[in-house]
Amino acid sequence: MLTKELNSVIWETAMFEKRGADAPTPASLGYRMPAEWAPHAATWLSWPRPDGISFPDAYDKVMPAFARMVDALADSEPVCINVWDGAHEADVRRHLSRNGARDAHVRFYRHPSYEPWCRDHGPIFLKRGEAPETVIVDWDYNAWGGKYPPHDKDDAVPTQIAELLGFPVYAPGMILEGGSIEVNGSGTLLTTRNCLLNPNRNPHLTQAQIEARMRDYLGVHHFLWLGDGIEGDDTDGHIDDLTRFVSRSTVVTVVEPDEEDPNHVPLSENLEALAGMCVEDGTPLEVKHLPMPARIDREGLRLPASYANFYIGNSVVLLPVFNDPKDPEAVRVLEPLFPGRRIVPIDCTELIWGLGAFHCLTQQQPV
Repeated sequence: MLTKELNSVIWETAMFEKRGADAPTPASLGYRMPAEWAPHAATWLSWPRPDGISFPDAYDKVMPAFARMVDALADSEPVCINVWDGAHEADVRRHLSRNGARDAHVRFYRHPSYEPWCRDHGPIFLKRGEAPETVIVDWDYNAWGGKYPPHDKDDAVPTQIAELLGFPVYAPGMILEGGSIEVNGSGTLLTTRNCLLNPNRNPHLTQAQIEARMRDYLGVHHFLWLGDGIEGDDTDGHIDDLTRFVSRSTVVTVVEPDEEDPNHVPLSENLEALAGMCVEDGTPLEVKHLPMPARIDREGLRLPASYANFYIGNSVVLLPVFNDPKDPEAVRVLEPLFPGRRIVPIDCTELIWGLGAFHCLTQQQPV
């Protein structure tokens, strides 16, 4: 059950204001993006539509995974769901009820989006020290390099949420998806060249200019760059399918020992790069290995199934699993890394048809 304190923290008193490039940057005011394991006020989702393109002919089949995700967060934090209208909300409620999901912790908001990947089109929340103030960064969004138009409604979601909550919102004027970055909360950011430097995102910006924008609008100052992503990933190599911070200086990264698998080379190169990396104060990264599930193919496409696409809630870790013999191994790797949190494996063999899993679907709002 939600406590009144947890319930009320979503509605901090603030004044909505959109701040452009001429305003002081969030970093200059002391704001930064917290690590995902920092306390959450809520988890935000954007619910898919039956006629959306993410789950062609499979909307009903993915609803059990969505419902289990919502239910698993019931004792952890509020869940805020973006929907198109009352009919869409009623449909979501029916699916939650049909699949036995608790919903007392759920709130619905009329923030329409064409697709459900809130990690990428949703807001990035920043905090300042122990102060209660929160601000939102509204990065530009072009559906992973213009792959899936239209995307104008998805791009509008961060500012709509800022208006709802009364939070100031900053617009850096750069395309960036939340799944392309991973922060440790104390100054270090991990990303991939294949995505963030891809000419389909910000062809007018150099790596140094991109780092400067992230420094100014995420409050980070130490950058770690990996290379390519996994086969089947239509995001051009999002970090949240590859390598994740689980503490300030510890990461888990997926590995593929099978030399015949197309993922072997890029994941081995990333692993080698991680071995020589350190966080902002010079502490070497401690690198833990996550297995890769066996390949999943559908309609001639390899799907980007990865155990790294987990989501860290206040009291749970939502782990995508794939009815694979390596599922228990992934649980065993993560359990000692999250003391005090319960690892919740949820079958994503249908959900991965949308080319993403729980981290892609969620966006945390920090306390």
